[in-house]
Amino acid sequence: MRLTRVYVDATLAPGARVELTGGAGAHVSRVLRLRAGDELTVFNGQGGEFCARLDSARGSAVTVLVGEAHDLERESPLVLRLAQGISRGERMDLVVQKATELGVAELLPVLTERSVVRLDAQQARRKADHWRAIAVAACEQSGRNRVPAIAAAVSLAQFLREDALESTRLLLSPLAGVRLSDMPRPARAVTVLIGPEGGLTPQEQENARSRGYTGVRMGPRVLRTETAAIVALTLLQREFGDL
Repeated sequence: MRLTRVYVDATLAPGARVELTGGAGAHVSRVLRLRAGDELTVFNGQGGEFCARLDSARGSAVTVLVGEAHDLERESPLVLRLAQGISRGERMDLVVQKATELGVAELLPVLTERSVVRLDAQQARRKADHWRAIAVAACEQSGRNRVPAIAAAVSLAQFLREDALESTRLLLSPLAGVRLSDMPRPARAVTVLIGPEGGLTPQEQENARSRGYTGVRMGPRVLRTETAAIVALTLLQREFGDL
């Protein structure tokens, strides 16, 4: 039987007693109904995981006893970065969840001219915290021991200007002449840029191309932004990663 996996925002070491903070304690005791003595797996997002045992549970106050460490990694050999035009509510949440399950290493939310969502600095911080919580839950479910990095939301112009990581850069466009499945084997890292609900403007696409992005398409149909992200990551992992 597969053990419950729980993310712990703390330093982990065999023999340590760790309190589950935030909603994790309530989830373990009230939703999963684990009791003292029950076994589980804990990880802190830095790699590897630990056997653990529930030491005490009083309401949402839960303490676990950390046991043996296991140096397990389930990360893709292909470093995937998703520069995603921010979409509304559940659509963006779905992208974060599925991108995490599909092994994305970094999620880069960008605000574009056609983005319906507008964020000030405080809202951007709250959104980043919200998306990270979704990514953590997806890691718990999928078996990942490293939580993908989620950058603060910035304008597309700022992202294109400041992103200096060397990678194969792809721009999803239904009008591109090259199919994603026909592209040559990329370097170790791939950055995929996807527009929001209304897509990227012609000028934004031109700006991306001037920064080294190559336009690619995934077939004759126009996909919704959240579908495009899932399909693109799946195809890249199948061709060059570990699917």
